Amino acid sequence: MRKGKYVLAVSKVHLAEIDSISNIYERVQLKTILDEFGLPTSVNILEVRERAEVLVRKGFGIADAAHIAFAEKGTASFFITCDDRLLKKCLNNKIKVQCTNPVIFCEMEKLK
Repeated sequence: MRKGKYVLAVSKVHLAEIDSISNIYERVQLKTILDEFGLPTSVNILEVRERAEVLVRKGFGIADAAHIAFAEKGTASFFITCDDRLLKKCLNNKIKVQCTNPVIFCEMEKLK
């Protein structure tokens, strides 16, 4: 059951990354979290691919570019990452959604 005002936008990239995890316990845990708190993104996959290709040309890794493109083309308000290098790259490349880390997001939204 989804509670609260925030929803985790789940893309095909999330699912592919989770499927590649060798530890079955970790895979099941992550899929359970996505099932409980996530909603699938509805996007034009061709637009996502085109945007991801632009981001790759700007030096983003393929998976990072795909995550960002899904966030931009979907309904996401924020792109949240724990990867400080990726966050810096997002901020330097004018990503079309607000980019932050989980701690700053929680502070901004006064979440405990």
